[in-house]
Amino acid sequence: MGGFECATHINTAGRRLDMIAGVQHDSQAEHDYALLKSQGMQATRDGLRWHRIDRGSQGYDWSSFEPMFDAAARQGVQVIWDICHYGWPDGLDVLSPAFVDRYVRFARAVAQFVRNKSDEVPFYAPMNEINFLCWGAARDLIYPFAFGRDNDIKHNLIRATVAGCAAILDVDPRARFVYPEPIVKVLPPRHRPDLAAQARQHHESQFEAWNMIAGYQEPSLGGDPRFLDILGANFYHSNEWEIEGNGRLRWEDEPRDDRWVPLHKLLTDIYRRYRRPLFVAETSHFGSGRARWILEVADEVLKARREGTPIDGICLYPVIDRYDWQDANHWHNSGLWDFQHASDGKLVRTLNQTYASALTKSRQLLASIGCV
Repeated sequence: MGGFECATHINTAGRRLDMIAGVQHDSQAEHDYALLKSQGMQATRDGLRWHRIDRGSQGYDWSSFEPMFDAAARQGVQVIWDICHYGWPDGLDVLSPAFVDRYVRFARAVAQFVRNKSDEVPFYAPMNEINFLCWGAARDLIYPFAFGRDNDIKHNLIRATVAGCAAILDVDPRARFVYPEPIVKVLPPRHRPDLAAQARQHHESQFEAWNMIAGYQEPSLGGDPRFLDILGANFYHSNEWEIEGNGRLRWEDEPRDDRWVPLHKLLTDIYRRYRRPLFVAETSHFGSGRARWILEVADEVLKARREGTPIDGICLYPVIDRYDWQDANHWHNSGLWDFQHASDGKLVRTLNQTYASALTKSRQLLASIGCV
């Protein structure tokens, strides 16, 4: 699969991001979906832009979404649509009951719009990376920068998510839900065994959103096992680190830190905990490390499947390059397609041949056990 970066939050400079427009994916959606198919990808993660669609008392304006939805349908690409990817309409307080009410209305409207447009089973990611969103929104990263309010934000997002899922199912009982969350490994520094318990607590916190959605934890928020459907594991090179230590375990080092936990073990742990459908919902590297990274991820998925863990897919995220949330002049060089800036302002997609070759090898590796 290939995923398109679709964050819409307000950054620390007070600027509203629109990553879909920023990389011209809105105006080039059909071309982008065709590019996916040219590299053997039939499915994608993509997003609605809540702040552009929801006009409050004036209703909903679908003009930013309908052309993308139609383009995907014409290309025969299956889409998992992010309903909220970090951003919400101006003037809406994420900590308020009004946030829950407005999200539920929006989720219901999305489901009705999609149901009216298509007979296909719809796939939604109701709220992208709840754990990370709470962490970022309670620090100087994502609006509203509500320092120290991590749990309050998380509880309200869970209320919104589960109520939104119920509303979607009212409209279309066939709907499937995907919950992307970062999967991490948190360790104490080698010389600080006294921090082992704190590191374990931090490590276990990565499961809070899934637990709450299912009602295993904080059941008063409305969670229920029927809402916890497909789990998405987001994994990057910086997802394993020391607490109060020297930062991340360096994936790129040779030899690698012997405390690094292979991805297949992390995935197996998740599957054993939940017994839900599971896929790698985001993964990529940047620069010259892209090819090595995807080959390793494919090998780790192969190992997981051979050991009986049914990983259902890998999503390259982002599949086209993206710029930095804080600095629009800094491009990450992390996509399967890089950009050339044409004189007319158009961002021309250019296939990174080294990455594409590694993707082909990855697909061949997984095909060896019947996974296309």
